[in-house]
Amino acid sequence: MSPHVLILGGTTEARELAAALTARSGVRVTTSLAGRVTRPGALAGDVRVGGFGGVRGLADWLRDQHVDALVDATHPFAESITANAAQAAAASGVSAIVLRRPGWQPGPEDRWHMVTSLTAAADVLPRFGPRAFLTTGRLGLSAFAHLTDTHFVVRSVEPPEPPMPPHTEVLLARGPFTVADETALLGEYLIDVLVTKDSGGEATAAKLTAARQLGLPVVVVRRPPLPDGVSVVSDVAGVLDRLGLNSP
Repeated sequence: MSPHVLILGGTTEARELAAALTARSGVRVTTSLAGRVTRPGALAGDVRVGGFGGVRGLADWLRDQHVDALVDATHPFAESITANAAQAAAASGVSAIVLRRPGWQPGPEDRWHMVTSLTAAADVLPRFGPRAFLTTGRLGLSAFAHLTDTHFVVRSVEPPEPPMPPHTEVLLARGPFTVADETALLGEYLIDVLVTKDSGGEATAAKLTAARQLGLPVVVVRRPPLPDGVSVVSDVAGVLDRLGLNSP
């Protein structure tokens, strides 16, 4: 039988992995999307949209669909999905791999302030000035809703969900963005501080370069810890190697 790989997707790496796996003869690929983005891009292989119903539902799906390997290629901050995937894979006897791009690292000229959560970011934010560029995604804005003296510029792919801070401008846009784009935006909106999650990758790193060049502080939310015992690789080639599929 053809090996069946389930990818928990939503990232650039998930898309690249689906394409690489479908190029291998005899490999069946299914990418699962949470359905939070209304117009996801085209994906190679089979696609399913929506949740599984928790750990038990995912474990049942893995067994019913004869999945041989599960690759968690979700966003580094999809903490509950990653935890559920690890438990479901263990319960069903399916091998599991976490695909995570490396996190960002500050340089000597960066003014980064590392925090552990969005709540912690909101706690320190007022000390940096009244105008903040918030690039933490459309979920979680409630952590900043009590900051009535801060003007937020929020950028996300989809409209954010309330509650939101009372003084908020929303910019709907999808990356990648250039350093010139980000520099112009920071200047146009008179931004005092940038807030971001440590998503890693090049597609959204230009804002960090722009902030560095402008001398702006950046509040960076650290990634949540991974479940104990999970196998982590940093790129598509690493996944193919773990699966024994590094040759087309």
